Amino acid sequence: MVSAELIAFALFALVTLGAAAGVVLVEDVWHAALFTGISLLSVAVHFVMLQAEFLAAMQILVYVGGVLILITFAVMLTRESDDEGVVQT
Repeated sequence: MVSAELIAFALFALVTLGAAAGVVLVEDVWHAALFTGISLLSVAVHFVMLQAEFLAAMQILVYVGGVLILITFAVMLTRESDDEGVVQT
């Protein structure tokens, strides 16, 4: 018999692996950052399933809340602009 816990573990393991593969395979940096967030959140779900709620909370606060926001700001600040309205001589 397959338990609900085993099904949930397999589902979130597939989500984690799929998102990690997405980080490596996509060409856009913004989408890679979003896939990173998905994989970090699914790792936090694994911590909850192991009854390690503190580690799950720290995973979300530190990595998703801190590192992912830092990556987001870095992507936003280093994007090339379209140079609309700039007169070139």
